Amino acid sequence: MDQMQLTDHQLDRYARHIVLRDIGGPGQAKLLQSHVLLIGAGGIGCPAIQYLAAAGIGTISVIDDDVVSLSNLQRQVLYGEAEIGQPKVEAAEAAASKLNPGVRFNAIQTRIGFDTSAALFDGANVVIDGSDNFATRLVVNDLCLAARVPLVSAAIGQFHGQIGTFTGWENDAPCYRCFVGDAHDPDDCDDCATRGVLGAMCGLMGSFAAMEAIRTLTGFGEEQKGKLHIFDGLKPAMRTVNLPKDVDCRSCNS
Repeated sequence: MDQMQLTDHQLDRYARHIVLRDIGGPGQAKLLQSHVLLIGAGGIGCPAIQYLAAAGIGTISVIDDDVVSLSNLQRQVLYGEAEIGQPKVEAAEAAASKLNPGVRFNAIQTRIGFDTSAALFDGANVVIDGSDNFATRLVVNDLCLAARVPLVSAAIGQFHGQIGTFTGWENDAPCYRCFVGDAHDPDDCDDCATRGVLGAMCGLMGSFAAMEAIRTLTGFGEEQKGKLHIFDGLKPAMRTVNLPKDVDCRSCNS
């Protein structure tokens, strides 16, 4: 990316980023020129969209085929009762534009599947996956590998959350399939409707996902590839485990 000159408005709006030594003006300029693609505009996607828009990410694309329902509102904080029945991507676009009119928003109302075009990932610098089933997550993993785009994968269930950043095309880094393997299909997943989820846990993990995307774009702090962070909201406590690369993985070692 070419270095851009920040306007007076941008210098004021993003001043709290700019004074951070590990981000500064150059880091904020990178954010303004970056493209983040989100899979899902639900419990994880909503807070992630808010903080990415507030951070000044230049382009935010969101893929989701669902509409807003009343039961979403306990945790999907971009929406209110007035948005019930609207496509989530359209309601998210309106909310993000209100928060930061300078952000370009691509609302993509579709569902990720085996026939998803790789073109949807063109130009993305980071992908955040907050989808709710393994089938979708594994497709996203393979598309990210093909495009060599870092994948921030975040998941929640009841009082727990987990997040990791995957760059499996690198020789020393695992991909998402290295972590979960091949044995899962949508029927294996615990869903919020039957098992429940603490709304604030979605806020925590969605914000965490936005932070990891910003870390990837600006390079602040420690390298995160190969690390999985697991949060237990009942204790509360967080632990980090190192994930090995699977030498037999059919996605990143094929």
